[in-house]
Amino acid sequence: MEPVTKVEGRAYPFGMKNVDTDIIIPAHYLKTVTRNGLGCGAFEALRKDPANVFDDPRHKGAPIIVAGDNFGCGSSREHAAWALLDMGVKAVIAPSFSDIFSGNAFKNGILTVALPQEAIDRLMEVVETDPITIDLETQTVTTPFQDRWTFEIDPFRKHCLSEGLDEVGLTLQSNSAIEAYEARQQAGEPWLAKGTSLAAA
Repeated sequence: MEPVTKVEGRAYPFGMKNVDTDIIIPAHYLKTVTRNGLGCGAFEALRKDPANVFDDPRHKGAPIIVAGDNFGCGSSREHAAWALLDMGVKAVIAPSFSDIFSGNAFKNGILTVALPQEAIDRLMEVVETDPITIDLETQTVTTPFQDRWTFEIDPFRKHCLSEGLDEVGLTLQSNSAIEAYEARQQAGEPWLAKGTSLAAA
């Protein structure tokens, strides 16, 4: 997982409330066994409108989505986070998020930033023409016009995102302790080692 310390650039002025995971990635994409290519199916129903924000040349490829309240509600499909990642999204700013989506986003290296509706309204105006910056270290969102908002984030999630640590990465940080335990286990109970039998022991 790539470290997330600062996300800056243009943003999609999405703003829609109660966006569920079926809107983010339709159910027929759940048959895939790979994360690659899901970005083309992200927000498929909305993209049928030629004027949709995601295909607007002014915003296409933006790393940030500014959304409405209760983003990511609905089913628990992790494909929603995969689809956002595949389309290049590294952060979503909204007044609130579904707990399950927020957890899936975190585990896949997407920063979810909760700001009050007043901040979202202002950001929706700014990102129509200008970039914004999310700084994880200072926990701030800023604009080129001196706007500045702070956001809360769980310290553990902040650490993992800034260090690029997913669950595998966290486990590997304890590799020496794991190896030491396995060595003690094999010395004390050699019959548990793979390829041995009780008779041999």
